[in-house]
Amino acid sequence: MLARMLFPALTHARPTGCQNHGTISCTSMVRSTAAVFRMAATPADDWRAEVPNAMTMLRVLTIPVLAATFFSHAPFARRLPAAIFALCAATDWLDGYLSRQWGVQSDLGAFLDPVADKLLVCACLVLLTGAMGAVVALPTAVIVSREIGVSALREWMGSRGQRDTVAVGQWGKVKTAAQMAALQLLLIAAPQHSCLSSATSGAASALLARSGLGLLYVAAILTCTSAIGYVQAAWPLLTQKEGKVAAPNEPFTQ
Repeated sequence: MLARMLFPALTHARPTGCQNHGTISCTSMVRSTAAVFRMAATPADDWRAEVPNAMTMLRVLTIPVLAATFFSHAPFARRLPAAIFALCAATDWLDGYLSRQWGVQSDLGAFLDPVADKLLVCACLVLLTGAMGAVVALPTAVIVSREIGVSALREWMGSRGQRDTVAVGQWGKVKTAAQMAALQLLLIAAPQHSCLSSATSGAASALLARSGLGLLYVAAILTCTSAIGYVQAAWPLLTQKEGKVAAPNEPFTQ
């Protein structure tokens, strides 16, 4: 009985072995054997489900380290903030890639990944505002306010069973990518933290700073436009009267 369950092809194989139509039966038997070994190996592969979430948590844990190196006056720490941020940005892409390749997407990962991104971005914006002043403070206020507002909206929609209506869309991912690129440039060119050599720090640092600032303002605009889409999707529930049930708009996925 066990053999029949594990190797169903055996019940159809001809005595003549792998000749003529028997070849198909042998092929089926080989495939069944491979499936059994894959099933037996499944428990040993459970560690794969933990790797993406562990990488996401690592991004959160590196935020205090990034802040400490940003304020450090040690010569070796000058390049560390930009390097740490680049590593975090790389793991942000890698954990998503691994979860898709290994088929281990989870609700916990879907929750942790955007939270880690927001914490990292907001922490760097605060650091750069202190170092560069009002020119960074304005987009920082816009971005932080939007992130808090949209997070509160998602929480409110989730309490009504409509979280998918305001799930992270394509524009949200573009916005995050623009923020990451802008912050990377600004961390490289930030005053007293420039990674550039003294011979080229003047013109190159100014160019990187202008490019980073321009991209940061673009990210702030994308931040506002993507927030509008989330509010529009949730508007029927936001404006419904007590005692009435309103159907939300189509999920905002652009």
